[in-house]
Amino acid sequence: MLYYAIVFLIIALIAGFFGFFGVAGLAASIAKILFIVFIILFIASLIFGRRRI
Repeated sequence: MLYYAIVFLIIALIAGFFGFFGVAGLAASIAKILFIVFIILFIASLIFGRRRI
């Protein structure tokens, strides 16, 4: 999932460089959402991964 966030960030940077600001904004928002989901899942796996019965 972090891979997709980085890919969308790169797409946003390239689109912004060439002047496609609509595409850049959309790709940047998708990258931001994917990164937040990745962080939440990472923290949840750290918390629940340490519990052993």
